Amino acid sequence: MNIFDVNWLAVVAAAACGFLVGGIWYGPIMGKKWMGAVGLTEEEIQGGSMGKIYGGAFAFSLLASWTLAHTFASYMQDLSVTVKILTAFGVALGFIIPAIGTNYLFSQKSKTLFFIDAGYWLLFYIAMGTVHALLG
Repeated sequence: MNIFDVNWLAVVAAAACGFLVGGIWYGPIMGKKWMGAVGLTEEEIQGGSMGKIYGGAFAFSLLASWTLAHTFASYMQDLSVTVKILTAFGVALGFIIPAIGTNYLFSQKSKTLFFIDAGYWLLFYIAMGTVHALLG
């Protein structure tokens, strides 16, 4: 299989869906708690280079989405919607969360920040997995 032989509509749609989850999670749901946990004010956040931040975040979402699509196309073509969603959830639970957890332990970040970010990554991958399962 060619590494670029994936459903590109699903890749972009899933990345956009994951990106939207981030906007909701770090906005109205956990925005203020997250700002407190990272020690930033709204003014400091708005003073950042939003184009670079959002553009980079979306590029990373596309990469994650393509990787999930490639995995499904290569190894899991005939799996059910539920199994694909659970696989995406497993990626977050088994790879992403331990990685950020290890980083947060060594950098002595708060448990609050860990749980905010871990919750986001679980939702991000569930959303992407759902889109890939339905469109892929």
